[in-house]
This record gives sequence, structure tokens and C-alpha cells, in this order.
Amino acid sequence: MTHAIPPGRNWFDQGGQDYARFRPEYPPALAAFLAGVAPGRGLAVDVGCGNGQLTHLLAPHFERVIGLDPSADQIANAVPHAGIDYRRAPAEHLPVDDASAHLITAAQAAHWFDLPAFYREVRRVARPDAVVALVSYGVLALEPALDARFQRFYRDEIGPYWPPERGLVDTGYATLDFPFAELPYPPMTIRVDWDLAAFLGYVQTWSAVRSVREAGRDALLTAFADDLARAWGAPDTKRTVAWPINMRIGRV
Repeated sequence: MTHAIPPGRNWFDQGGQDYARFRPEYPPALAAFLAGVAPGRGLAVDVGCGNGQLTHLLAPHFERVIGLDPSADQIANAVPHAGIDYRRAPAEHLPVDDASAHLITAAQAAHWFDLPAFYREVRRVARPDAVVALVSYGVLALEPALDARFQRFYRDEIGPYWPPERGLVDTGYATLDFPFAELPYPPMTIRVDWDLAAFLGYVQTWSAVRSVREAGRDALLTAFADDLARAWGAPDTKRTVAWPINMRIGRV
């Protein structure tokens, strides 16, 4: 059955300013694993924390959690929790005491850091045998009937509009310098069930999509959205979206 696309519907005009609304959530198992490999449960520091997506998951596992981000707007919209102290600060200058942290994390953020400066700060704030974890989630996968069209859009059509740092995320940070004794981690996946509007709302938050619009190539976005809408079926149908979680994790 073919479902009609609402005439004139702009799927990429849904209030993209609400960035947090469309971000996928990490599974609680990720925080539990990180807490389990840390040498203690005193202090966790989440660097580049954004609006606290990983930060708030760490809070039940540690006596204290500090969430740090250079963006005042992100900190202002962070998920509140009695055990979390959110502060505005860059990764290269952590307002954290020497030798105090059992766990230092950076989720979907390390590709923006000055890594040598960040690593110097990690060594300064880390307790003996503390764990540092650079977390990322890779390219999403849709259900088979939708995935081929999405992958063509992601890699070929908007691929040239991604900043160079995006390639580091796509490879799971495999090429990042990581001067710590690495630890294994179990496979983990972010999985959500979204309707069409939610999925395209997420896509519109991408920097590459904003660059496409700034380049005046909205027709590329419209063609993708129309193709996906036809394959999706009823727009309110929930479809599974999955992202593999990748990490570089090690002891300081």
C-alpha cells in the first residue's frame, strides 16, 4: 500500500532549535559497565557533557558526578540531578581537583577536543588506576526496507557536507591517539522506536544538513524525505533505529 505524502509538507522544518528533543539516549548498561571497571565510586567527570545524556546515567553509580561543557546553553538545559554538579568549562582546562576522579568520560565529544591538552588534564585529575572512556555512537541503521536509501543519503548525498571530525566518529575513534592501557568492552547498542517525524527531526539536527541548507540545496533534503516517507508507510508507524556504541577505554 502506498501512503500519500502530505502536500507541501517540509519534513525538515520541525523546530530544530530543540536539539535535545531528538538526541538518542544511551542505554543504562553503558553507565553500569563504566562504573564497574572504575577503581571506585567516588567521583565521575563527564567532559563535553552537552545536556547531560550520559552524565545523568552515571549519577546513580557514583557519590558525585561533575558534568562539564564549554556551552552555556547546553549546561542551562542539562538534565538536573541532585548528585550532579554541572559547570561550564572546556575539556582542556578541567575545574577538577588533582587525583580526585575515578572515571573520566567524553561521550560523542572527543573529536572536538585538543587531545594532548585533554589528556594532560586527564592524568592530572585521575586517581590511581582511574578509567578514561571516549564514547561514540556510529552510523545509524534502519530497517532493511529503509536502510539502503538512508545510507546513500548519508554517505553520498550529504557526505561532502560533514566536517572532517565526523570521520573520526564514523570509525569509532579507531584512529585517535589514545595513550592509555586499553580495556575491552561488551557490544552495546542504542535502540529507539521512532515515527517518521521523530526520525527526520533527528536528521535535521546534523551539521551536514544545516550546511546543505546554507548551500541552497534544500531539494536534496526534500528528495530524501519524500523517498523515505514513501518507504516508511503511515507516518506515525514506529520504526526501529539503532546505533552501535564504540569506545576507546583505558586505565590512566
